[in-house]
Amino acid sequence: MATKMLLAGDLGATNTRLAFYSTEKGLFQPINESTLENKDFKSFDDLFENFLNQHQVAFSGICLGIAGPVINNTVNITNLGWDIDGEELKERYNLQGVWLLNDLKALSYAVLNLPDEECEVIRSGKKVENASIALIAPGTGLGEGFLIWDGEKYLAVSTEGGHTDFGPTNEMQENLVGYLHKKGIRVSYERVCSGIGIPNLYEFLKDEGYAEEPDWLRDEIAQAEDMPPVIIGAALDEKKDCEICNMTADLFVEILGAEAGNLALKTLAQGGIFIGGGIPPRILPWFKEEKFLNSIDSKDPHKDLMSSIPIKVILNPIANLIGAAFYGLQELK
Repeated sequence: MATKMLLAGDLGATNTRLAFYSTEKGLFQPINESTLENKDFKSFDDLFENFLNQHQVAFSGICLGIAGPVINNTVNITNLGWDIDGEELKERYNLQGVWLLNDLKALSYAVLNLPDEECEVIRSGKKVENASIALIAPGTGLGEGFLIWDGEKYLAVSTEGGHTDFGPTNEMQENLVGYLHKKGIRVSYERVCSGIGIPNLYEFLKDEGYAEEPDWLRDEIAQAEDMPPVIIGAALDEKKDCEICNMTADLFVEILGAEAGNLALKTLAQGGIFIGGGIPPRILPWFKEEKFLNSIDSKDPHKDLMSSIPIKVILNPIANLIGAAFYGLQELK
């Protein structure tokens, strides 16, 4: 069988990763992998042509994992506003096929292929063979999806669950909802559990008097292009001992755990919960704390069932790209 080349991509709200994969070399040997900042381009076409002009490679198909709902092989990237049409790309470049996947669908296919060492085990649990698997991924936004067994193989299902209404689980979270409502913000899980959501948590804790903002931190935030890395960095720095940043991380992980548990309960994910996205690998210590597991498991009357579910954090930073490559290479063969 002749070797074919696939152009695979992972398109988020902030960055886009693109690489070529061959049917001969497979998933773990990308060619000309590049990460591009979306803010440097006016449109997807602008970004895509820039990449192709730099890498003169003949390819037979495109598979993209994209942060947005895919409908009839078209998508509008939710937090970016770019439109992509798979059939138009196929005709423009005269390709065998173009496959657009929701980013969580791409991540689902990566989960089926990642080696064990590329995930951090938070809880071993008791995995049930061929049971559903839940995936939740906080990055710029909050992605959710799951895998179900069809009797022969796993099928990936994407959702827009990150945009569902946030359900507070304690008094502080109830106050958070009231605070954001007063600001005119619809309180979805994404608005309190993602890169978009971290500033909302921080401002709530500051404005409602839960913790004070140190002068040095206010200055760092004022000078930064993006608030979340400053907050996360300060929370991880033991020398800074920043109460408001620690509380922000605590609240973030507590909400993430509760929603991961919601997703696992709805899909009966006894095959495990996988946590992806760009934020979790950076705050791994918080996932080792008991309150994170408690926020997942506190689903009376099913606490025993929930506490048996394995939990892993995905460490591979290009997992979505690998998942898109897996799907596309299967289609090209």
